[in-house]
Amino acid sequence: MAVDGERSAIATMRGQLAAVYERFDAAAAPFRAGAVCRVGCAACCIEVGRVDATTMEGMSIRGYLHSLPKARRTAFEKALVRDRLRRREGGFLRCPFLQKNDSCAIYAWRPFSCRQLYSLHPCTGQGPTVHRRSVELARDAVAELQHLDRNGYCGPVSYVLELLDDNAFRSFYLAGEFDPARIMAFARPRGLAINSR
Repeated sequence: MAVDGERSAIATMRGQLAAVYERFDAAAAPFRAGAVCRVGCAACCIEVGRVDATTMEGMSIRGYLHSLPKARRTAFEKALVRDRLRRREGGFLRCPFLQKNDSCAIYAWRPFSCRQLYSLHPCTGQGPTVHRRSVELARDAVAELQHLDRNGYCGPVSYVLELLDDNAFRSFYLAGEFDPARIMAFARPRGLAINSR
């Protein structure tokens, strides 16, 4: 797909993602009203587990990364490579997009796995405290995102971005094609799951 075609596809995807995010935010607002989260609170970005993304969300993030100056983009690429290497060792990992001041470098483009997180109590060492109804709403939003991205995949953001760096896969994906066997050797050891239901 030509660069302009890819930009157009990313813009369309961002609009579709924003609609899902906005519906979730509106429905979950009453249950998140007492959240104690603030800029610089990064427990969820370090202690909760992994930052997952769908392929559509990966395309949005990738579009943002490719709009950055080369030096900044290269720094993120190195952080993503480090994340992939550490991920093979297991355990919880600091998000590759978490800056030194514990703020998110891709906040406007962050995936839903980040957007759904909040806590009603300080979560240092114990994880977030969320309202049960908010968890149910998040589950519904994830199903909607996966249906929207039914020819894509989901999993750790650094692996989704690695998959999207493959020009052949990206063209195939943007054309609306779907063939899990084509990426099975890549996806299985990295924990990528099929969105199609």
